[in-house]
Amino acid sequence: MPLSAPPSSYTAAVERHLTGAGIAKSSARIYRISLTTWGWMLTGEPAPTGHARRGRPSGGEAPPDSSVATIDDPALPEVLAELAVARQADEMDADNVNRELSIARKAIGWWQRQGWIEGDPTIGIERRPAPPDRTKALAENQITSLWHLDVGLRGKTQWKVLDESAARADEVLCLNVEDLYPQDKRGRITAKGGATEWIHWQSGTAQLLPRLIARRTRGPLFLTGHKAPAGTPTLDVCPETGRARLSYRRAEELFEGNTRLLADPLAPPEDIDEDLDGWTLHRLRHSALTHDAEDGTSAPMLLARSRHASVRSVERYARPGVDAVARHVAGRDPTASRRR
Repeated sequence: MPLSAPPSSYTAAVERHLTGAGIAKSSARIYRISLTTWGWMLTGEPAPTGHARRGRPSGGEAPPDSSVATIDDPALPEVLAELAVARQADEMDADNVNRELSIARKAIGWWQRQGWIEGDPTIGIERRPAPPDRTKALAENQITSLWHLDVGLRGKTQWKVLDESAARADEVLCLNVEDLYPQDKRGRITAKGGATEWIHWQSGTAQLLPRLIARRTRGPLFLTGHKAPAGTPTLDVCPETGRARLSYRRAEELFEGNTRLLADPLAPPEDIDEDLDGWTLHRLRHSALTHDAEDGTSAPMLLARSRHASVRSVERYARPGVDAVARHVAGRDPTASRRR
């Protein structure tokens, strides 16, 4: 028997899942965009791409209205598999494919537990093997080069917090001014899964934060440069300036755009356009934890700093980065030894 009355539409079912399953606020928009995309494919139509997929504040162009019960259509798994494979081949890498499939299956499982549906139409879709990327950790000189970029105070402060705290970007972007404890160089964040935890930073962040806050006492820490549009949730609007909270998507776009020349150092500056990729914000977290491991940080401390639940989760950071390998090779160079 259903635990509650089934929602009137698939879109309503998505919203019930986001609130009822305890999806963190920092992740809700990504989940909504992904589930809206699946909503198009559940109706047998290709999903929009680009701005149409993610441009609306609510998470992309809405799919045709349909009932959540259509998920139990026995013909749907085959149709969905064909659409998903075609879309993945056109535009998505393995990590994105697997993340979106995981989001869909999490929602479907929650709807099944409510008694609204019985089947899983994604059953014919397999996770895509993702070859490991051994270059996620940025070299120390690459991190240093960030601080020489001609960017504003907001961007430099945000990147410095991420570098020094090893926090996730969405956690940092959800910080409010009242969550900061400057005298202790720490901040209170809502972590992945909804837990309330601490992040810690160093002197670089401590020097920048007072300038960024500029006497504000409450509201989002990182703001856009313009007034919040009508309909923006109150929690995402600064009550003192009226400006909106900086979104993850916009923060990622700015970081990626500013780091294209650093990521492609041999490319002529006039060729730096949208055809070249910059770095992702997540690489700052990965780099900080990798450099910690290289410096001999213990596994318990890495667990506490990364806020992962198991030692297996921090094994990825135990692989020495490019700087550590370069120092090792240079130290065994026979020519250099003879010079010494």
